[in-house]
Amino acid sequence: MLEYLLELDKNLFVFLNGMGSETFDPLWLFITKQFNWIPIFAIIFYLVFKHLGWKHALLVVVIIALLITLTDQTTNIFKRGFERLRPGNNPEISHFIRIVQKRSSFSFVSGHASNSMAVALFLYLVMKPYLKYMGFIFLWPLIFAYSRIYLGLHYPGDILCGYVWGISMSLIMWQVYKYARNHFFPLQKENLDHPTNR
Repeated sequence: MLEYLLELDKNLFVFLNGMGSETFDPLWLFITKQFNWIPIFAIIFYLVFKHLGWKHALLVVVIIALLITLTDQTTNIFKRGFERLRPGNNPEISHFIRIVQKRSSFSFVSGHASNSMAVALFLYLVMKPYLKYMGFIFLWPLIFAYSRIYLGLHYPGDILCGYVWGISMSLIMWQVYKYARNHFFPLQKENLDHPTNR
Protein backbone atom coordinates (compact mmCIF):
# COMPACT_ATOMS: atom_id res chain seq x y z
CA MET A 1 0.00 0.00 0.00
CA LEU A 2 2.79 2.41 0.92
CA GLU A 3 4.65 1.65 -2.31
CA TYR A 4 1.47 2.33 -4.28
CA LEU A 5 0.98 5.70 -2.54
CA LEU A 6 4.60 6.68 -3.12
CA GLU A 7 4.33 5.78 -6.80
CA LEU A 8 1.09 7.74 -7.09
CA ASP A 9 2.72 10.68 -5.35
CA LYS A 10 5.68 10.55 -7.74
CA ASN A 11 3.45 10.36 -10.83
CA LEU A 12 1.29 13.25 -9.65
CA PHE A 13 4.42 15.31 -9.05
CA VAL A 14 5.71 14.59 -12.56
CA PHE A 15 2.36 15.68 -14.02
CA LEU A 16 2.09 18.91 -12.00
CA ASN A 17 5.74 19.82 -12.37
CA GLY A 18 5.57 19.22 -16.11
CA MET A 19 2.88 21.89 -16.50
CA GLY A 20 5.44 24.62 -15.88
CA SER A 21 7.34 26.62 -18.47
CA GLU A 22 10.34 28.92 -18.50
CA THR A 23 8.02 31.87 -19.09
CA PHE A 24 6.54 31.54 -15.60
CA ASP A 25 9.68 30.47 -13.75
CA PRO A 26 10.50 34.01 -12.51
CA LEU A 27 6.97 34.38 -11.12
CA TRP A 28 7.15 31.16 -9.09
CA LEU A 29 10.66 31.95 -7.92
CA PHE A 30 9.26 35.24 -6.61
CA ILE A 31 6.28 33.53 -4.96
CA THR A 32 8.38 30.92 -3.16
CA LYS A 33 10.41 33.51 -1.22
CA GLN A 34 8.92 34.25 2.20
CA PHE A 35 10.34 37.79 2.13
CA ASN A 36 8.13 38.75 -0.82
CA TRP A 37 4.97 38.09 1.21
CA ILE A 38 5.86 40.69 3.85
CA PRO A 39 3.60 43.47 2.43
CA ILE A 40 0.53 41.25 2.67
CA PHE A 41 1.29 40.23 6.23
CA ALA A 42 2.09 43.80 7.19
CA ILE A 43 -1.51 44.63 6.25
CA ILE A 44 -2.83 41.66 8.21
CA PHE A 45 -0.84 42.58 11.31
CA TYR A 46 -2.04 46.16 11.01
CA LEU A 47 -5.60 44.82 11.12
CA VAL A 48 -4.70 42.61 14.09
CA PHE A 49 -3.44 45.64 16.04
CA LYS A 50 -6.42 47.72 14.91
CA HIS A 51 -9.05 45.22 16.06
CA LEU A 52 -7.37 43.69 19.12
CA GLY A 53 -5.40 46.54 20.63
CA TRP A 54 -1.63 46.54 20.96
CA LYS A 55 -1.29 44.36 24.10
CA HIS A 56 -3.49 41.60 22.75
CA ALA A 57 -1.88 41.93 19.30
CA LEU A 58 1.59 41.53 20.80
CA LEU A 59 0.41 38.26 22.33
CA VAL A 60 -0.67 37.14 18.85
CA VAL A 61 2.74 38.05 17.42
CA VAL A 62 4.57 36.16 20.18
CA ILE A 63 2.40 33.07 19.70
CA ILE A 64 2.98 33.16 15.93
CA ALA A 65 6.75 33.40 16.49
CA LEU A 66 6.59 30.36 18.77
CA LEU A 67 4.35 28.56 16.29
CA ILE A 68 6.75 29.08 13.39
CA THR A 69 9.73 28.01 15.50
CA LEU A 70 7.99 24.85 16.71
CA THR A 71 6.65 23.91 13.29
CA ASP A 72 9.91 24.61 11.49
CA GLN A 73 12.06 22.62 13.90
CA THR A 74 9.74 19.62 13.98
CA THR A 75 9.57 19.45 10.18
CA ASN A 76 13.38 19.30 10.19
CA ILE A 77 13.17 16.31 12.54
CA PHE A 78 10.81 14.61 10.08
CA LYS A 79 13.19 15.30 7.18
CA ARG A 80 16.16 13.82 9.01
CA GLY A 81 14.09 10.85 10.13
CA PHE A 82 12.50 9.89 6.79
CA GLU A 83 15.39 11.01 4.54
CA ARG A 84 13.20 11.23 1.46
CA LEU A 85 15.14 12.58 -1.49
CA ARG A 86 13.82 15.71 -3.10
CA PRO A 87 12.50 15.17 -6.65
CA GLY A 88 15.50 16.93 -8.14
CA ASN A 89 17.83 14.54 -6.31
CA ASN A 90 15.84 11.40 -7.13
CA PRO A 91 17.75 9.48 -9.85
CA GLU A 92 14.52 7.82 -11.01
CA ILE A 93 13.01 11.07 -12.26
CA SER A 94 15.62 13.83 -12.04
CA HIS A 95 16.67 13.43 -15.68
CA PHE A 96 13.25 14.31 -17.12
CA ILE A 97 11.52 16.67 -14.66
CA ARG A 98 11.79 20.45 -14.53
CA ILE A 99 14.28 21.42 -11.82
CA VAL A 100 14.09 25.18 -11.39
CA GLN A 101 15.68 25.11 -7.93
CA LYS A 102 17.75 22.44 -6.23
CA ARG A 103 18.33 21.78 -2.53
CA SER A 104 20.53 19.20 -0.82
CA SER A 105 18.21 18.73 2.17
CA PHE A 106 15.50 16.10 2.37
CA SER A 107 11.92 16.47 1.20
CA PHE A 108 9.41 15.02 3.69
CA VAL A 109 7.64 16.98 5.08
CA SER A 110 7.49 20.40 3.43
CA GLY A 111 8.46 23.17 5.82
CA HIS A 112 6.91 25.78 3.52
CA ALA A 113 3.58 23.95 3.59
CA SER A 114 3.69 23.32 7.35
CA ASN A 115 4.63 26.86 8.33
CA SER A 116 2.29 28.63 5.93
CA MET A 117 -0.73 26.50 6.87
CA ALA A 118 0.04 26.81 10.58
CA VAL A 119 0.20 30.61 10.44
CA ALA A 120 -2.79 30.91 8.11
CA LEU A 121 -5.02 28.78 10.33
CA PHE A 122 -3.94 30.54 13.50
CA LEU A 123 -4.59 34.00 12.04
CA TYR A 124 -7.91 32.79 10.69
CA LEU A 125 -9.02 31.55 14.12
CA VAL A 126 -7.94 34.81 15.77
CA MET A 127 -9.36 37.22 13.21
CA LYS A 128 -12.48 35.52 11.81
CA PRO A 129 -14.79 37.34 14.28
CA TYR A 130 -13.44 40.66 13.02
CA LEU A 131 -12.80 40.21 9.30
CA LYS A 132 -15.57 38.86 7.08
CA TYR A 133 -13.31 37.56 4.32
CA MET A 134 -10.54 36.14 6.49
CA GLY A 135 -10.93 32.78 4.77
CA PHE A 136 -9.05 34.15 1.77
CA ILE A 137 -5.87 33.80 3.83
CA PHE A 138 -5.84 30.10 2.92
CA LEU A 139 -4.94 31.04 -0.65
CA TRP A 140 -1.48 31.82 0.70
CA PRO A 141 -0.49 28.28 1.78
CA LEU A 142 -2.05 26.84 -1.39
CA ILE A 143 -0.12 29.09 -3.76
CA PHE A 144 3.01 29.17 -1.60
CA ALA A 145 3.24 25.39 -1.32
CA TYR A 146 2.43 24.75 -4.98
CA SER A 147 5.50 26.80 -5.84
CA ARG A 148 7.57 24.00 -4.27
CA ILE A 149 6.12 21.45 -6.68
CA TYR A 150 6.57 23.80 -9.62
CA LEU A 151 10.23 24.41 -8.77
CA GLY A 152 10.93 20.69 -8.38
CA LEU A 153 11.53 20.74 -4.62
CA HIS A 154 8.63 18.76 -3.16
CA TYR A 155 6.19 15.99 -3.95
CA PRO A 156 2.44 16.59 -3.44
CA GLY A 157 2.58 14.15 -0.52
CA ASP A 158 5.18 16.33 1.18
CA ILE A 159 2.81 19.26 0.81
CA LEU A 160 -0.31 17.47 2.04
CA CYS A 161 1.45 15.98 5.08
CA GLY A 162 2.98 19.39 5.73
CA TYR A 163 -0.51 20.87 5.76
CA VAL A 164 -1.68 18.25 8.26
CA TRP A 165 1.30 18.90 10.51
CA GLY A 166 0.87 22.65 10.25
CA ILE A 167 -2.80 22.36 11.20
CA SER A 168 -1.88 20.17 14.18
CA MET A 169 0.74 22.63 15.43
CA SER A 170 -1.62 25.55 14.91
CA LEU A 171 -4.41 23.93 16.93
CA ILE A 172 -2.00 23.24 19.78
CA MET A 173 -0.79 26.83 19.81
CA TRP A 174 -4.40 28.03 19.52
CA GLN A 175 -5.04 26.41 22.91
CA VAL A 176 -1.90 28.07 24.32
CA TYR A 177 -3.08 31.39 22.93
CA LYS A 178 -6.56 31.06 24.45
CA TYR A 179 -5.08 30.17 27.84
CA ALA A 180 -2.70 33.16 27.75
CA ARG A 181 -5.42 35.50 26.47
CA ASN A 182 -7.89 34.48 29.15
CA HIS A 183 -5.35 34.78 31.96
CA PHE A 184 -3.41 37.87 30.91
CA PHE A 185 -5.79 39.72 28.57
CA PRO A 186 -9.23 38.73 29.84
CA LEU A 187 -12.28 40.01 27.99
CA GLN A 188 -15.46 40.85 29.80
CA LYS A 189 -17.84 37.88 29.58
CA GLU A 190 -20.62 40.00 28.09
CA ASN A 191 -18.25 41.26 25.37
CA LEU A 192 -16.96 37.92 24.11
CA ASP A 193 -19.51 37.80 21.28
CA HIS A 194 -18.93 41.38 20.21
CA PRO A 195 -15.81 41.67 18.03
CA THR A 196 -15.74 45.45 18.20
CA ASN A 197 -14.93 45.27 21.90
CA ARG A 198 -11.24 44.72 22.57
